[in-house]
Parts: sequence; structure tokens; C-alpha cells
Amino acid sequence: MANPRGAKWLGALRTPLGACSAALLALVIVLAVLAPILWQDKAFEIDTNAIAQGPSAAHWLGTDDLGRDILYRVLVATRLSIVLALLATALGVVTGLVLGTLPSVLPRPLARLVIAAVNIAVAFPGLLLVLFFSVIFGVGTHGAVLAVGFALAPAFARLAQTMAASVAGRDFVAAARISGVGRIRLLFRHILPNIGEPLVVNATIGAGGALLAFAGLSFLGIGVQAPEYDWGRILGEGLNGIYVNPAAALAPGVAVVLAGLAFNLVGETVAGVIGVRTGLRKLAPRPVVPARDDAGETPEDAVLVVENLQVAFPNPAGWTVPVRGVGFTVRAGEAIGVVGESGSGKSLTGLAVSRLVEAPAVVTADKLEFAGKPLLTTPERELRGLLGTSLAMVFQDPMTSFNPTRRIGRQLAEVAEQHQGLPRAKALERAVDRLRAVRIPAAERRARQYPHEFSGGMRQRAMIGMGLMGDPKLIIADEPTTALDVTVQRQLLRLLARTRAERDTAIILISHDIAVVSQTCERMLVMYAGRVVEDLPTAGTPRHPYTRALLAATLDLETDRDAPLAVIPGRPPEPDRVPTGCAFADRCPAVTDRCRLEDPALERVEPGHRVACWYPAPLSPPVKETVTAGGAE
Repeated sequence: MANPRGAKWLGALRTPLGACSAALLALVIVLAVLAPILWQDKAFEIDTNAIAQGPSAAHWLGTDDLGRDILYRVLVATRLSIVLALLATALGVVTGLVLGTLPSVLPRPLARLVIAAVNIAVAFPGLLLVLFFSVIFGVGTHGAVLAVGFALAPAFARLAQTMAASVAGRDFVAAARISGVGRIRLLFRHILPNIGEPLVVNATIGAGGALLAFAGLSFLGIGVQAPEYDWGRILGEGLNGIYVNPAAALAPGVAVVLAGLAFNLVGETVAGVIGVRTGLRKLAPRPVVPARDDAGETPEDAVLVVENLQVAFPNPAGWTVPVRGVGFTVRAGEAIGVVGESGSGKSLTGLAVSRLVEAPAVVTADKLEFAGKPLLTTPERELRGLLGTSLAMVFQDPMTSFNPTRRIGRQLAEVAEQHQGLPRAKALERAVDRLRAVRIPAAERRARQYPHEFSGGMRQRAMIGMGLMGDPKLIIADEPTTALDVTVQRQLLRLLARTRAERDTAIILISHDIAVVSQTCERMLVMYAGRVVEDLPTAGTPRHPYTRALLAATLDLETDRDAPLAVIPGRPPEPDRVPTGCAFADRCPAVTDRCRLEDPALERVEPGHRVACWYPAPLSPPVKETVTAGGAE
């Protein structure tokens, strides 16, 4: 069986970034090892007949003031330049790590003193610190190594300090401290292992900065001294004759850039592997398919078709699948509500069908079609126009969805400019018209305002107006009435209903409030632990114990105020700890051994009604167990 970590590295090397970084790093290492062995003598060979000459067949990059071949000198200087940069980086990393982690083990007064010293050092530009330390440690190779290393330390210390503080406040560290683990052991056993990977990434990237700093010191004459030479010294010597022979200055400059680029690209590649960002869509195994969904035939006027939709996130132990085999169909002009407790997968399902779930998540489905287009296989370029004009997403908090630094009108107009090709003035006119359509007063004036100048309800209406900039066939509204008063909620729901009636637009309303869904939608999907457990008409009778429990916990004007509030005992399972069998079994009053062993399929119990339960409730329910009982009046 292949090693997962090795597979990630192999996948990283197959990407353009990984391949380029590996090639550049290999070139730098090979030259650092072999160049002094092969061309050391030629680099020091003086030719008095070819002093300060330009490029020729004998000397491809020309010669310096002593007639030495510049190409050979640049190649041989690779070893010293790279070694000195790595030494300075190692010094900076070690010093920064010590300064960054000391506050975790020192008494509070001393810790504050160290933190203050690091903050002061970080406030100074890096180049100024390098020059300052160069004055202290003196001119020469050793002084330059110390200067560059200590100049790198403050930034690395700040990073280590921040990350160590975030880990030091966690429960497992507190538990270890209470159990008597010493400060030093606490640092090495519990803190450093949890912050090691990002520190390695930043150290790799920092090596490029050290190389550049070292070249700068040698260029100024306070770094490597004769007879030794590195790229910075060669660059300084070649600058005097740059008008006669530009290659003498350009060659070491290009070498510094390429080597620094190699270090930085390697750091990005390492970050990709550690962050599980590289090649996941190719390497990710298809998550386990849950119980069968009996969705029936797809109607001809279907706008959205979803079959066995799954969303998986990587974790150190494998894959977490918070959306497990969701399947449903939305017809033109139909309004569907999606309800369930927090963490049931409602919003993630809406984001997945909108193609808004990004790596490292992996979205798979047997069928995922919008307006007849397969969303998982159609190229991104073709989908941009379709999703940008035919699908609208109304997010839960428009304050975080709108750009706070741009005017509302310009943000709406951008949709028409990007997806419909309208000129700037026409797009702004359409934006004002859409703001009028969603009943925003003084639309022209409001279009020139910023999001913070709108009330919560107006921002929600503006979000719907943004969706109407195109000709949406489907609007996905994710908790659009959250934190709004009942008057504004009613206005928004009426706006959605009017939009649906005028444009024959389908609506998916994601909500915690069954009463809101019952007033707005004809059909309801009840989600629990990442899958649909019941699909029923809002005027129908719920058959699943979870749906009945949600309805029992709904308050209305007829609720007995003297009776205790109905609650659902327990809590939903975590996405990575879904039990075998029915996920609701531990909270279900009618659970049997079969429920704990087998996961029921979502099957039809009557026309237009599907339930995922081994023992659905009978059709004749007690009072208040119809969906509309949640407050439809």
C-alpha cells in the first residue's frame, strides 16, 4: 500500500510549481557541489591579453579587470553563496525559535520582556538590522553570517511566538501542565511538534531572503572579502564596467534571482504538501457511498439535479465526509426548503451545488447538473457565464459578502460587466434598476453608498438584487432571515415569492426555522448528519422521528406556556464520528438494534414523500405534527 505522505510529495512534483521548484533546486545543488571541483582553476586563471573584454567564443560572458572568466567565477561562486545563505538562515531560525518559544516557559515578567524586545526588533526594516549588526560584528564572512542571521531572527521569532501562544492555550497543554509536566518538556513534547510544519515552510522561504541579503552585503564590500568571492562580490566588481560589458553585472544578478526563486518555490511546494493543497482532486479516493437514495425519475423541467452528492475534507487520519450522499431535484419555479440543526450539512450542500467549495475539499456526485450542464465535468470557463447569470447565492451575512471598501452599485454592476459584457455606465444603470426591483428606496442615491450605510434588511435585499443582475433560474438563499426582525423577515420572504412568481425562478431556502420554510416553500428537505432523512411536502405529514421532534420543539401561539419546552435529547454526531447505522439512532425514542447496525435508504413511502427510516411513523399523526403547524397562519 502506497505511503500517503509519499503520494502527496509525488503529486506535488507533478504540478508545474513543484516540477519547476525541483528543477531549479536540483540545478543549484549540482552547481554548488560540482562547480568548484570542475572549474576552480579556470575561475582563478588570469589572462592579461583579455582584460575587461566583452563576451566572446573564448569567454562567453567576458572577463573581469584581471582577465578572469566571469562565467566560471559565477558558477564556482555558487557553493560559497549558497552555503553562507544556509548558515545565516540556520542561525536566524534557531535564534528566532529560541526567542519565540521562551515566553512559553519563562515567568510572566521575563516573558513580557522578551516579547517586547522581539516587537521592537520587528518594527525595524530588515536591511537596517543587517547593516546595524554588520557594524557590530565587523566586516568579513563571519560578521556577515552573524549579521544576516540575527536580522532574520526577529520575524521568525514573532511567527514562532504567535503560533506557540495559540497552542499553549489549548486544553491538552493545560492538562499536561496540571499533570506536572515541566516547562521545558512541555515545550518540546507538546508545543513544538504542533507548530513545526509552518516553521519549516517559513524557514525554506526565508533562505531566499538570506541569499539576497548576503549578496547585498558583499556588493557593498562588507561581506565576503578577497580572495574569496560570492555572487554579490562579483556583481560589485562587474558594476564598474557595466557600460562596456553588461554581462559582467547581469550574470551574478541572474544567479541570485534564480537561486532565491528556487528557495521560494520550494517553500511554496512544501506549504502545498503540508497544507494538503496539491493534487488532491487526482489523489483523493472516492469516499464511501452511503445507503441508496431512491430519488425516482428526473422531471423534464428540472433546473437542478443532485444524485449522491458528497463533500469530503482531508484530515490526518483520512477523510471527513460532512455531506454524505445527498440527492434531490429542483424543478423550474419550485421552492424547496432545507432544514436541520447546525452542522447537518445544509449550507455546505448549497455551496457544493454552487461550485463554491474549494480545495482541499473534494466534491463528488453520481450526477450534479444545473440547467442541463454537468457541473463537475464542464470546464470552468464554460461554467462562469452559466453560474454567473443563472444561479444566485444569497449568503447568511451580507456584511461579509459585500466588499466594505466598494460602493453597492459598483459591486452589483460588476456582475453585468463580467458576465454580460455591458459597458460601465449601462451596468451601473442596470444595478440601480435591480435595487429598485428589490424595493430599496432612493436607489440611485443608495447605489453610491457603502455596505455599512445599509441596514441589515437592505443589505439582504441588495444581495438578492445582485442575484437578479442576470436572469437566475435558481436562487439559493442561505439563512437570509437570520438576525432580522420579523417585519424585515416578512419583507424578504415576500420579495423572494414575488421574484419566483414573476420570473419562474426556483428557490432553495436554507433555514433553521420550519415555520419560515412552511410559509415559503412547497417541499422540504430535512437534513441530519450530512444526509437527507426526509423529503416531504410542507403540507404533508412528517414520518421521520427527527422531523417530528423538530416540529414538536417549534413554538406557536397555541403552545401551552405552562408545559416544559420540548427538546431533542443529545446532540448530532461529529462529521468524522458518524456511527454505523442510522445517525439519529442515539437520539431516537423508537430505536432498535437494526437501526444501530444498518443505515436506512431514503425511500418513497407515498407520492412525493421519501423517508430514510426503518420504522416511519404512521400517517395519522398526533396534533401539531404536520409541517404547517409550525406557524403558517
